[in-house]
Amino acid sequence: MASQTWMIAGLGNPGSRYRHTRHNIGHMVLDELLDRMDAKYSRTKLGAKAVAARLGPGGPKVVFAISEGYMNVSGKPVRGLMDYFSVPTENLIVVHDEVDLDFGRAKLKRGGSEGGHNGLKSITTHLGGDRDYLRVRAGVGRPPGQMDTADYVLQKFSAAEQKELPLFISRLADAVETLVADGLTAAQNAVH
Repeated sequence: MASQTWMIAGLGNPGSRYRHTRHNIGHMVLDELLDRMDAKYSRTKLGAKAVAARLGPGGPKVVFAISEGYMNVSGKPVRGLMDYFSVPTENLIVVHDEVDLDFGRAKLKRGGSEGGHNGLKSITTHLGGDRDYLRVRAGVGRPPGQMDTADYVLQKFSAAEQKELPLFISRLADAVETLVADGLTAAQNAVH
């Protein structure tokens, strides 16, 4: 399995309006990973920006990808890139926002339900119902009071959260690197 290609998909919405919102934390983590590698995305014909690179010297080949469409249609470009690069479902890592975790907390898991997350639902649908992919769940907290969850995740982080955000993004990027290099159990032990 170590010789197989991996794919890391960072979920979010396109455009400057959504760039620094809670819903786009997946994009932010991939940006951090690409900064570390001094790599840049290229546009694909599959509705995504992607780059294939080695994770560390002699490390595994990894496809880093973000959809150019909205969150709820993430599945089609993710599946297209997986097919193009021959990435098995078990080597797909999806980084996404998670309202059921407090801001700054992260959980890693394989499979399970989509928990109402439209990006995950789209990916599962385009994988033919296969849920056996890895998730990096980035806590963005619950909406206050009676605020609609959809409205909440499309807002920018609070001033207090923005101070903590660079460290949180860095920790999430570390978790992704550990997940690829050392596996789920080691990554969970480091993160949870």
